[in-house]
Amino acid sequence: MPPRWISLLLFALTTQLSVAQQQPLSADQIHALTDEHAYQALSLYREYLSLPNDANFPEDIERLATWLEPQFQQRGFKVTRINTPGSPLLLAERSSPQAEKTALIYLQADGQPVDPTAWDQPDPFTPVMKTLDGSGGWQIIPWPNQDVELWPDWRVFARSASDSKGPNIQFLTALDNLAAAGVDPAFNLKVIIDLEEELGSPNLPAAVQAKRELLAADMLLIFDGPPHASNQPTLVFGARGIATITLTAHGPKVPQHSGHYGNYAPNPGFHLAHILASLKSPDGRVLVPGFYDGIELSDEVRKVLDAVPDDEAAIQRELGFARPDAVAGTLQEALQYPSLNIRGLGAGWIGAQARTIIPASATAELDIRLVKESDPERLIRLIREHIEALGYRVVNPPPSDRQRQAHPRLISFDSTISYAAFRTAFDSRPGRLTTAALRHLYGHDPIRIRTAGGSIPISPFVETLGIPAVAVPTVNIDNNQHSPNENLRMGNFIEGIAIITAVLTQPID
Repeated sequence: MPPRWISLLLFALTTQLSVAQQQPLSADQIHALTDEHAYQALSLYREYLSLPNDANFPEDIERLATWLEPQFQQRGFKVTRINTPGSPLLLAERSSPQAEKTALIYLQADGQPVDPTAWDQPDPFTPVMKTLDGSGGWQIIPWPNQDVELWPDWRVFARSASDSKGPNIQFLTALDNLAAAGVDPAFNLKVIIDLEEELGSPNLPAAVQAKRELLAADMLLIFDGPPHASNQPTLVFGARGIATITLTAHGPKVPQHSGHYGNYAPNPGFHLAHILASLKSPDGRVLVPGFYDGIELSDEVRKVLDAVPDDEAAIQRELGFARPDAVAGTLQEALQYPSLNIRGLGAGWIGAQARTIIPASATAELDIRLVKESDPERLIRLIREHIEALGYRVVNPPPSDRQRQAHPRLISFDSTISYAAFRTAFDSRPGRLTTAALRHLYGHDPIRIRTAGGSIPISPFVETLGIPAVAVPTVNIDNNQHSPNENLRMGNFIEGIAIITAVLTQPID
């Protein structure tokens, strides 16, 4: 990295020309500014990661919000709380001189729950820096100061390191880059900070509807998620939505001795297994009639999908399986279809706690990843009708004695629709802006992904506000998000600051 005095000299010599011509900062300027603020960003990041952020604990979210508000105020934003029945949304607004367009920025600040015993460090909310040891494992190293060069492959380990406190700090530091260069963003900014994303953003749609005039903008930019597996600059133009189903098969009122009542009292575990096995073929295709209806991939769409440079042999080798599900021919094609997943199973006890009983119930948690063409209510209805056609009676838990005596196969069925899918055209305003910004920074076009596999709560903005949306990923794909030992690679942390800086200074048409 250049010494501080060289960086400052570079800023002084190059920024004046940039401001005078109202041109975006050059790639060299952006990288020099980012290097100059790297340690400052890392220090702020460390402080931020130390704040617990599980949205199941409102007192922790309140402390998180109280920390975030002055961070934006110090950077010239007006900050407003949008109250909801749960945690508030934070809205930070800042205008740019001469700007005619407004970008709504989506950031997420809450995180997944934590099991500290599963982490390879004392506390998931005490961030540590690690490097690879000689055996391929990770070892803690001293937290670096400005006298130590930041190696790209070092990683910060902490809950929400990548999902999504890292992008939050990258965004704030990109604003610091602009301030140091004496330039403003190329457009007005409205930043919405979601404090319940990991709960499925249950209060977001109603809040967006109620505050639609306050949130009005020309486009939506999302700084969240990982790039393509190649770690090349990437843009994502859509994401699948999500719905969930809880199935509970009912057996005897209370667990029964399998010796006394085996072969006599029905076992709900087998009933549930029968249902689950009927939902998918051995090669992974959903067997519910009509589940994939409405999905047609044109030759033009297939060209877009084929342009994504997936190394599928490497992906399968890394994930550890021999053959993918037969829903589609490639990974990118598979992401264009709704998926049906078993995300959890429970019945009786296992391992050292196992006992010879017929359990009283067996439960499966399912999730459906939705695509733009699929109606979530319809898919849920199709699954319920499929289960009823197998001979199961759907009841509210717990079933009554009368229901138990009248129906031999009882199942409880509960569903929730979190949010729908969204998808934006490559030639939309945010598509053109972000593609031009990354081309300007790197000298070539980024990888452009039509639909990502994961889900983010963007459809309420797209549908209610009527604006297109594009996600700009800035973290490493192997970050263990949602899992123990979540991390952010230093190279991605620093490069993400440069990427956001490039986007914020790119002229908007």
